[in-house]
Amino acid sequence: MTLFVLAAGGLLSTNAGLAFWLGIAFVLLLLLLGKFAWGPITSALAERETTIEESMTRAERALAEAKQLQADNEVARREAEGQAQAILRDAREQASAQRDADVAKTKAEIVRMQESAQADIENQKQQALTELRSEVAALAVGAAEKILRKEIDAEAQRGLVDQFIADLPQN
Repeated sequence: MTLFVLAAGGLLSTNAGLAFWLGIAFVLLLLLLGKFAWGPITSALAERETTIEESMTRAERALAEAKQLQADNEVARREAEGQAQAILRDAREQASAQRDADVAKTKAEIVRMQESAQADIENQKQQALTELRSEVAALAVGAAEKILRKEIDAEAQRGLVDQFIADLPQN
């Protein structure tokens, strides 16, 4: 056990030469690290920080553009809906106006056809009356002739009756 205590005591004792050389090695290590490692490390970190800031700026800009595009699309969609509704309203109004015009035109055509039919009926009635009058007149004339010819002899009278019957229309 004493050996262990002796060895442990040597480790804990201060040695000025060792401390001097350790200090010099430490300072050399710091100088070497400062010259070769800290410069590239700090420049790489600064470069990385710049890259991250630029990426963040681009992302914020892209987000703002996306929001603006979304707002523009919403406005365009609303305008398109408004235009579509206006087109539908105009189409309905035109269809209604066209329907009303067609109904009025049809009514006018019906009235015209009724008037035309009425006129045709009246013309046919007048024509029938004229034909009836001429037939009645012909029959009256025929009867008058018979009465006037009665005084003619029987043979001549028979010939006149036969001729009158032959002259009658076959209706």
